Order: sequence, then structure tokens, then C-alpha cells
Amino acid sequence: MWEILSLVLIIVFVAAAIVAGALLWRSYVDNGGGGAGLFKPKNEKRLDVVEQAALDGRRKLVLIRRDGKEHLIMTGGPVDVVIETGIDTGIENLKRSRSSGDVVEAPIFSRSARKMGQAAGDA
Repeated sequence: MWEILSLVLIIVFVAAAIVAGALLWRSYVDNGGGGAGLFKPKNEKRLDVVEQAALDGRRKLVLIRRDGKEHLIMTGGPVDVVIETGIDTGIENLKRSRSSGDVVEAPIFSRSARKMGQAAGDA
């Protein structure tokens, strides 16, 4: 009976030593130092997927936030495309515009509309 109990205790001790060694090794490799990584606070996430929407079977739009700026990306086609970059998160701007009641209209397209019979390259 005592042989079985001592064998189980030895197995539990060896397993605990392996787990502790793996945790220390992981913190050493991740942080380049001793066991300081175990007690150090985790870094705040800088990258986050805010929203995504499927366009068709292959492509989708992804809104990504990085360091307080948002980027709109279209993925899944032959080439991934950055549609808009550096979008302000706009929390302060939204609060300001709601409090003032002003409506700001910005042009959607920067080019002027073509006239009837005018080709794309014509001036």
C-alpha cells in the first residue's frame, strides 16, 4: 500500500516540477529575463478588430483599431486593400457635434461629376 502511495506522490511532484519549469521557461523566453515576467502586469492590447462585414462570398470589410486610430481594410480578393486609414475614433468629436447640434457635410468624392458624352480621361 505504501509503495503505491509513494509512487503516486513522486509522479505528482515530477509533474508539478515540469509545469513550474515550463512556466519559468516561457516567461524567460518572452521577456528576456528571469522570472520577472510572471509578476509583471500584462501589456495593454494595441490592436483590436472593431467590426467586420461580409461583402460577398470571398471579400469582407474589416475595421481595425490601432492606438486610437481606425483603419478600414477590404480582405479576401486577389489583393487586400486599405480603403481608409487614420480614422479618428471620434468619441470626442461625436460628443462635440451632438452637443453643438451642427451638421457637417463633407464631399464624398473629390472629383467633379462628368458631363454627358465626356470620357473618363477627357479634361
